[in-house]
Amino acid sequence: MDEKKTVFDYIIQTMAIFGIIVVIFMVYNYFIGDGAAEHSSLFVLGKAGLSTATLIQLLVLAVILNVTRTLFLSDRWIKNMPIFLRFVLSIATIMIVIIIMVIIFKWFPIDDPMAWIGFALSFIISMIISVWITRLKERMENEKMQEALNRFISREKEQ
Repeated sequence: MDEKKTVFDYIIQTMAIFGIIVVIFMVYNYFIGDGAAEHSSLFVLGKAGLSTATLIQLLVLAVILNVTRTLFLSDRWIKNMPIFLRFVLSIATIMIVIIIMVIIFKWFPIDDPMAWIGFALSFIISMIISVWITRLKERMENEKMQEALNRFISREKEQ
């Protein structure tokens, strides 16, 4: 059962997504920042840090990711579509948005096959981790619900 969400809930979710993205890019920056500086606008400062332009782009990405997640993976807007199809549409939308951002912001050379392979691997790994975390969260929530149900049933039997 979904509770009513406020704009602050969406801001918190967006900031959480943004925080995770920034941490991931900090790790990338540490390992490949200097080598990627001449090839990618994301790492223009090398290991010195992430630029304000990069952080703004990552924030825009976090907003789009949260809107996409809310649109496709909650029952608020789409109620009758199978969850698998909603998940596929969500992933496809995210991939298209990221490809558009790669082109607009010159995140890496468009004509470099190795860059696209790296992007594909990063995207796949991120999706696997995301699905794993989502399943783990779902399992924990289901266990809490089962415990509450068991307590309710045991109270009913006592009465």
